[in-house]
Amino acid sequence: MNLVRDLRRLLRHDHFRKLFTIRALTQCADGTLQIGMASHILFNPAQQPNAWAIAAMFAITLLPFSIVGPFVSGLLDHWSRRTVTVVVDATRTVLALVIAGMIASGSTAPAVATVLFGCLMVALALNRFVLAGLAAGLQHTIDDDEFLTASAVMPMIGPVGVLVGGALAGLVRFLSPWPVTIADAVVFCCAAAMWATSCTIASRLGSKDLGPLEPAPRTRFAQTLAALHDAGQHLVHRRPALLGLATITVQRVLYGLTLVSVLVLFRNHLHAAADVNGAMADIGAWMGASGVGFALSVVLVPPLAHRLGMRGTVVALLLASAVIQLGPGQVLSRWPLVVASFLIGWFAQSVKICIDTVVQAHVDDEYKGRIFVIYDGLFNAAIVLATVLAAAVIPDSGLSRALLVAIGVGYLVLAAAFWLLSRPMGSDEFNRGTDLAMKAR
Repeated sequence: MNLVRDLRRLLRHDHFRKLFTIRALTQCADGTLQIGMASHILFNPAQQPNAWAIAAMFAITLLPFSIVGPFVSGLLDHWSRRTVTVVVDATRTVLALVIAGMIASGSTAPAVATVLFGCLMVALALNRFVLAGLAAGLQHTIDDDEFLTASAVMPMIGPVGVLVGGALAGLVRFLSPWPVTIADAVVFCCAAAMWATSCTIASRLGSKDLGPLEPAPRTRFAQTLAALHDAGQHLVHRRPALLGLATITVQRVLYGLTLVSVLVLFRNHLHAAADVNGAMADIGAWMGASGVGFALSVVLVPPLAHRLGMRGTVVALLLASAVIQLGPGQVLSRWPLVVASFLIGWFAQSVKICIDTVVQAHVDDEYKGRIFVIYDGLFNAAIVLATVLAAAVIPDSGLSRALLVAIGVGYLVLAAAFWLLSRPMGSDEFNRGTDLAMKAR
């Protein structure tokens, strides 16, 4: 298989092996926190959540770093990214143990709940910081013609991590003989163990193995704003990367609109309020199918890119997303929606692989830390924006065919806009950093 061959090619690099393992461990741990928080909001029998509750959940988990991230992004170009990973995962190990202790206590006091959600928010916000650092450090672990291969392999870790973390949480939560509070505490202890292991592996890297090779100067707040402006100017002059970020942001909004609509539809329309287990099973199937699609994107992108080029691949994937959204995505029952979730997740993550490759290839290393934090912030803010838009237009039942059709049309418009705006740049610009560019020489 191409996937096995490509992964073996990358794993011959010792530093890439460590980076791959670090990211796998940290995102598996993230999966347990995300599944736990989603369960608390969506599957509480005492209430029937609406789209605004889901929007609040995403805002709590994604907005803090999206807002603060750009102002601390310069740290990833100043501090050793290896050191950032060690400190962040050590901090999250402690936070997970604190959360486990509070859950095991069984206390429902408002103060305990406030500290609990505060710890969760910090742990998830720190996740975005360390992932941006790992993304910026990727180029130091691979050869110059391996950006496409690495950008195809690395994004699959996230959805696989959520699936593994969610499966672990589900097994401990539903199959263990322990009381609910103890079982939930054990789940967070498992997350702490994974972060501790990640921290240990990261500590075995050299301080400059993930960059930056030459630290950027330490900056004050005003200088940070200037540094962000410089990164923005750099991005403006790297038009393929700028167009890529704009495209992935809009695509993420469209995906987020689908996500919220389906979550509320399964919870409130296709199941009775008291049927928590049935809704949980269907939402789990939908999320699992989307996660499998995300993971399998690594199989789709390389052969498609070799046939169509990076630019043609992005357009083809957006058009395919439109077809699925306007086809099975309009059939409001379990299995058509699950099939649509798999395909749209497959195509969505494949687009991200293409954009990751373009950004890696066009952004200079001295700006990568800031650019990837901005990228990550846009990516997450797009989901929050989508949840707010969805909450404003869909009923509590989640049943809004007009919105689902509008999402499909949105994919068509985005594909056309990307094709037209990228045309003056030429296909060769989008193939930079891949073996397609090497073959064209």
